[in-house]
Amino acid sequence: MIILNGGSSAGKSGIVRCLQAVLPDPWLAFGVDSFVDALPARMQASDEGLEIGPDGEVSVGDGFRSLERAWAEGIVAMARAGARIVVDEVFLGGAESQRRWREHLDGIDVLWVGVRCEAAVAAGREIARGDRALGMAARQAGQVHEGVAYDLEVDTTHTESLECARRIAAHVR
Repeated sequence: MIILNGGSSAGKSGIVRCLQAVLPDPWLAFGVDSFVDALPARMQASDEGLEIGPDGEVSVGDGFRSLERAWAEGIVAMARAGARIVVDEVFLGGAESQRRWREHLDGIDVLWVGVRCEAAVAAGREIARGDRALGMAARQAGQVHEGVAYDLEVDTTHTESLECARRIAAHVR
């Protein structure tokens, strides 16, 4: 498995697509955005699920955590069954988020990758995307990396997704 962690609009999704193109074997991609999209509508703006404040602050409830745990277990089960998996994640809780993933990963070879991007650049991408609460990218740019241990870090501020993917691919066993 490859787990990419970075803030909103850091460039993770672009790196994932490039990884799928440059790695010699097929890799399945799963992203936290798809997980959030799969939540029932009632959980996408509630204390039980996921709330995004007007300044981009994200808070999650117990229902979200329960489903997130099941989602992670399902992804790891596919890896245990032989699939190569790359995960596009946002560790809102920094080291605690990584700890939650590690609970499921016993015996799985994982490459932990930090995807960094300067807050101002990520904020510009956020505006261009038009599908994020303004302020989310700047808020998450540093927060998601606090206390997280990586095998490799890439920075998309001035480096294209393809080059970042090539650097990551060079570390895949």
